Parts: sequence; structure tokens; C-alpha cells
Amino acid sequence: MDVSEVPGVEGAGDDVSDGEDLAPGADPERGERARKLFSGPITFLKSAPALQHLPDPTMPEIAFAGRSNVGKSSLLNALTNRNGLARTSVTPGRTQELNYFDVGEPLVFRLVDMPGYGFAKAPKDVVKKWRFLVNDYLRGRQVLKRTLVLIDSRHGLKDVDREFLEMLDTAAVSYRIVLTKADKVKASELAAVHAATEAEARKHPAAHPEVIVTSSEKGLGIAELRTAVLEAVEV
Repeated sequence: MDVSEVPGVEGAGDDVSDGEDLAPGADPERGERARKLFSGPITFLKSAPALQHLPDPTMPEIAFAGRSNVGKSSLLNALTNRNGLARTSVTPGRTQELNYFDVGEPLVFRLVDMPGYGFAKAPKDVVKKWRFLVNDYLRGRQVLKRTLVLIDSRHGLKDVDREFLEMLDTAAVSYRIVLTKADKVKASELAAVHAATEAEARKHPAAHPEVIVTSSEKGLGIAELRTAVLEAVEV
């Protein structure tokens, strides 16, 4: 697929290493800061199976959420330019803890890999544990600056995604939708999903109105996503 044909996709066809795929009006200095930051030290801190295991709330946090097969680990690895930072698995829904990663030295902020949702085959007690952990984290974490909600470009928003967006709205947690796997669909289909997702995002009070389109394999939108993460931390 030639992503450069997709209307409204920032940085379509650009080389992600040059940091040029920034949204219109974006601070170019922030983009360069983001590039350098994500090229520097990023380390795994800990896994938190319950709230009492969370690190002290002293640094800004950016959380990543999405259905259990949305490509979250691959996107985190592409974002940080590290193949093995976040574990990828052929078994969706395997991650059932909040995984923390420190970004920057000295520390600037933390990335939080949240357990995937929508795993239909998971036992009821696992689903219940997920709901308590995620809901309590979202409602009570004052240092959480933004949640990035990943949506598969091949499918668009599903009911399970809408339920999660409503959870974020209720918790008054600022979030932004990120489309993944953009290289897996035709340009015309991607443009339609992008437009429909942005239209729906504008209906949600806690959602950022602009949707970022990404491909972990092709590098599409990665520089823009890095900049968006830093923007959320700095605002």
C-alpha cells in the first residue's frame, strides 16, 4: 500500500528517521527533543499486578491501551526503536499487569503498557481482575497525563473499544486514538477508517480530536507519535 496516497495522514511516505512527519503547526523543536529522547536510555522498571505495586507517583505517565491483538507491543517497540522492549506474543491477552518503562536519563517520564482488553476467551476471573486494575488505575492516577488508545486500522472502532472510551470519559482521563497496522489495508480503506475514527473521537469529551495513523512495520507516524507523547508530558 502506498500510504502517501492517504489524505490527512501526517508524514505519509516519510522516512521516520528524519523526524519530519509532524502535524501541521507542531513545534519542530519538540519533535527533535522527542527524537533524541526516544533515542536515549529507555529501561524496563517493573510490572505491577495490583495498585499497591505501582511506582511512586512522582513522574508523568503515558499509558498505552488497546484490544489484546491490536499490535501494542510492536508499536511500543517501534516507538522506542528497540526490538525487545515490550514483549510480543502469539497469544492475545497474555499481559495482565501494568508494565512500566522509564524514559530518559535523568528520568523524564514513564510509559505504561496496560493489559489488553477484549480477550473473549479469557476466564471471567481474569476479565474481572483486568477491569478492577485498569479502572482503579485510570481513576486514581494523578500523574497520568494521557492514555493512547490503539485501534486496528483493519477493523476500526468496535463496541469493546467504545466501552473503553466511555470508561476513560467517565474517569476524565485525557486520551488520544492511534490507528495501528496502517500498512495492512488499502489506502482508500485507511482514509475512510481514519475519517470515521476522527468523527467519533470528536463526540467524546476526553478525547483528542486528531487521530494518529501508524504502522510499526513501515514506520509510518512513529515520529508524530513520539512528538505527541512528549507534548502530552510537557503540557
